[in-house]
Amino acid sequence: MIVQACLNGARASDFHPRIPLKLEDMVHDSALSVAAGAAELHLHPRTIEGKESLMAVDETILAVRRSCPGTLIGVSTGAWIENDEGRTRSCIGQWRELPDYASVNLSEHDAPGIMELLRHRGVGIEAGLASIADAERFVKLPGHSRVLRVLIEIEEQALNLARQLADDIAAVLDRAGLRRPVLLHGVDATVWPFVELAYRRRWSTRVGLEDGKHLKDGTIAPDNAALVAQAVRIFRGTFAG
Repeated sequence: MIVQACLNGARASDFHPRIPLKLEDMVHDSALSVAAGAAELHLHPRTIEGKESLMAVDETILAVRRSCPGTLIGVSTGAWIENDEGRTRSCIGQWRELPDYASVNLSEHDAPGIMELLRHRGVGIEAGLASIADAERFVKLPGHSRVLRVLIEIEEQALNLARQLADDIAAVLDRAGLRRPVLLHGVDATVWPFVELAYRRRWSTRVGLEDGKHLKDGTIAPDNAALVAQAVRIFRGTFAG
């Protein structure tokens, strides 16, 4: 059970005044998040203009590793980043400073190919499942058990429906006999209910400005580290309120 910090995602600069889109800000927030208790980091590297880019991975991973030695660092491989399957594969194939893991969305057409490429390159895989169809596709893939973890990521904002969807995805994994670590997270309205659900089920979770900007009491968090600190207190059983 860990708390992972997801620092920026695909959010725009107007989402929060402290969202780290520049490299120096990612480095700064990474160090503060680790100090607040994050066991891992999940980043969306950006160009100097602030655009998501898989070609920015080398520089970003190198800089964050220097700031947070020993901390596992992951990136997204989302199809929207390069918006071209061939270019996505080409960028991953050119990485010199390999991330420890990369998230792959099973909803995307080329997910199996990206997973094989990551395995070939020695990069761990977070298999991102956002629907029952994603889960069913995943468990049918050859070598599906050779992933770092399963990422159950629910975007549904109605809490009852979101919880049911998470349960249904977990049930698909159970029926397939999959025994890999699970990280559960919500988005915006479901962030904190899912942190608590993950804690009760002894799964990992993640928080950060990629997923939402509010603390559990509904106030806007000052930064990523504040979100991490609150999630860590929940996971340590010391949060009151």
